[in-house]
Amino acid sequence: MSALTRTKEKWVLLAPAIIVLSLISLAPFLQTVWASFTDAEITALERNSTWIGFENYAYALTDPDFIAALGRTIYFTVVSVGLEGVLGIAVALLLNQKLRGRLFLRVIIILPWAVPTIVNAVAWRLIYHPDYGALNSLLLQLGLIDEYTSWLGDPDWALNMVILADVWKNFPLVAYIALAALQTIPSDLLKAASIEGAGAWKRFRSITLPWIIGPMMVVLILRTIEAFRVFDIIYVMTRGGPADGTKTASFYVYQEYFSYLRSGSGASYAVLVAGISAVLILAYYAGMRRSSQGV
Repeated sequence: MSALTRTKEKWVLLAPAIIVLSLISLAPFLQTVWASFTDAEITALERNSTWIGFENYAYALTDPDFIAALGRTIYFTVVSVGLEGVLGIAVALLLNQKLRGRLFLRVIIILPWAVPTIVNAVAWRLIYHPDYGALNSLLLQLGLIDEYTSWLGDPDWALNMVILADVWKNFPLVAYIALAALQTIPSDLLKAASIEGAGAWKRFRSITLPWIIGPMMVVLILRTIEAFRVFDIIYVMTRGGPADGTKTASFYVYQEYFSYLRSGSGASYAVLVAGISAVLILAYYAGMRRSSQGV
């Protein structure tokens, strides 16, 4: 079979998926891009929209509220993904040891990730409740606080509390990927390093970490893309409050479009968020390529 024939077969097999993705993704995206250059409003059913060029983008890029939302989104992404990476690797190293009940621990650790995001958000909102939340009760009994605190009602604490809930749900995925990578390390390699006098930290730094860095990079970049587009957990736990303290870029787009009914400007915000996400995706592919080349 010639290379040209194999190429044609690949395109024939891919054609149904390409058609479906074009209908459900590409067409709405192009419509959003078109709307971003107009002053369309949902109340006007977008039939009386006027072409205004780049005015929406010029306003979006100078909108202090949107820029602040981007800053909160970057903070959320960096902190949550960073904590997930550290905690995930630590848990994977623990689960890779020969412990009693190791199989049970491996099963139970995946439960937070298996729980739907909405359920996880509601559960943590109850844990943080200022009157009967479990967190306040625990900290009060431990003597770490003197009175109940409204964790989600304080602009200085709210975003960090949402990050904690997000880390709790998603770190098991990182842990499982790290565990799978750890199990591919040849035991003879670690034994040889131990015989030569390498301590636990040196073995981790010189052997374990370089061995698992490829899979970890992939999962952390994927988590970065997901975290940058965070919406559902914010919507359920805080609705962007208090005082816009947890309003992220995706929530800002939702509010502009569905609360203020400004579909034109809302579309421009959405396109900007999609553009930044595209940059993250390119970083993902670049990282994958560097990993495959052993760089």
